[in-house]
This record gives sequence, C-alpha cells and structure tokens, in this order.
Amino acid sequence: MDKISIIVSCYNEERSLPLFYNEIENIVKKDFKNVEFEYIFVNDGSKDNTLNIIKELSRKDKKIRYISFSRNFGKEAAMYAGLKESSGDYVTLMDADLQDPPSMLKEMYDIIKSEGYDAVGTRRVSRKGEPPIRSFFARLFYKIINRMSNIEMVDGARDYRLMSRQVVDAILELGEYNRYSKGLWSFVGFNTKWLEYENIERVAGESKWSFWKLFKYAIEGITAFSTVPLVISSFIGLFFCFVAFILIIVIIVKTIAFGDPTGGWPSLVCIIFFVSGVQLFSLGVIGHYLSKTYLEVKKRPIYIIKEKN
Repeated sequence: MDKISIIVSCYNEERSLPLFYNEIENIVKKDFKNVEFEYIFVNDGSKDNTLNIIKELSRKDKKIRYISFSRNFGKEAAMYAGLKESSGDYVTLMDADLQDPPSMLKEMYDIIKSEGYDAVGTRRVSRKGEPPIRSFFARLFYKIINRMSNIEMVDGARDYRLMSRQVVDAILELGEYNRYSKGLWSFVGFNTKWLEYENIERVAGESKWSFWKLFKYAIEGITAFSTVPLVISSFIGLFFCFVAFILIIVIIVKTIAFGDPTGGWPSLVCIIFFVSGVQLFSLGVIGHYLSKTYLEVKKRPIYIIKEKN
C-alpha cells in the first residue's frame, strides 16, 4: 500500500485550518481507497490560535502529526522541516488557505503511477484576484531569472506538487541555509509534468506576502541561482573606466587647444555623482552575495523545533 505525506505550512491560519482539514478529508475518503495518508502540519511561529487548532485536530485524527517552531522561520524552513519529517512513498506540499486545490491530488497521483513521472507540479494560468502591479512584476521576474539562470523556472509554478521519495531525498540533500524552493525543484531535475489551473483566492484570512516580501524573495531567487548580477556590475565598471579614459583625452585636447581647464565643472559633478552611484550599486550586489556566503558558513540551523508529536 502506498503512503502519501501531505505537508501543510501554517502561519496564522486559525480560520483556514478547519476548512482545509474538512476539504482534504473529503478528498481522501472519496478518491483514495487503498492509500495510506499522513498529515504533517508545520506551525511556523504563529501568533494566533493555529497551534491549538492543530493539536485539537491531532487528538481526533491519528494521521495528523505536527511540528511547532520556536519562532517564525519562514515558509522555506517550514517546507524543509516537513520534508525531513515525512515518511511517505509520495509527498505533497499544500497551503492551508485552499489556494492549492486538494481536488487535483488524485489526478496527480494517477499520473505518477500510470505515466511514469517522478513529480507532478501545478502552475497558475491566471492571477485573478491579485493586484495588477503584483502580477506584472511576477511575470517580469520569471522572464528575468530565466534569462539569467541556467535552469528553467516555470512561470506561475506553485509549491503544490506531488513528488516521489527519490525526488524528496534529492531535495533534502540540498541543505543550504538560503533556500529558494522553486529553483531547487528545477535544479534536482527529474521528469515533471505540469497541471494548469485558474487562480483560486484564499478561503479565509489574508495573504502573508506583501509586495516588499515578494520583492526580497525574488532577489533571493536571482542570487541563489545566478551570478549574472556580478558579471553585469563588472561590465558596468569596465564600461565606465573606458568612458573615463576617453573623457580624460577629450579634456587634455580641449585644454591644449582652447586653454579652458575650468569650464564644465557642474557637469563634472553630475558625472561624479552618477559614477559613484554605479559603484555603490555594484558594491551592493557584491555585498549581497557576500552576505549569503556569510550566512552559509555560520552553519546555523534552518529552523528550531519547540515541540512536536
């Protein structure tokens, strides 16, 4: 008998959890007759009643296991912890807000069993319900990162996917501190089929992803899977060195020919400010990569567990 582990990352999801549990239980009882399940809820330092609701559900249902962090470590850490604790032959990651349709799980399982895929992922074909500016920048991000990176990242891809144990073990071997799972899925490879669906809005609560958090997450993705920003900053530096050399020649020739060594100082100040800005930008890019190295070499744990059952 196959066993499927369902990992659910939770941060302040007290309103969504009962709805999610009822929905997934209905799917399991209706569509899966000879498959064993385990639910792994990861409480990522919630400040509401999320943990108590998970504990109450676990007392009623022996399939439920939970992990509770000592503080909020982020969704990436929660997913990694769930993968480490999972024991199923197949593992799926889902959000408690029901934006990942549980009804697709049966189709994903059938595809893996009958078509020989190692994983089945999901991607949104629309962003209905999202602010237009967020949708625009999300699409722009995927265009940029796919040009910069050697691995392909699918536009609209969700963390919601069903993976074989082999894929999960490969992901767990990547124990890096700075994690960007959408890139890690692509990095490990394996045969993956994509299922498309229309965007579904949250059933309850509010999104924890602000524009600023998404922007920082995008920077994480770019720096984790591409060194192109470093190359760009180097080329910019070379370009301005060349421009400066040409300008020096122009100034010398102008001074000898016209005897006007002091003219144009306002434009010179503007150039200095501009070049200084480019230098600071390049230093910022280098500093960001250096900070990632600094965090990796300290070997701090990705998460700390306060309690689990």
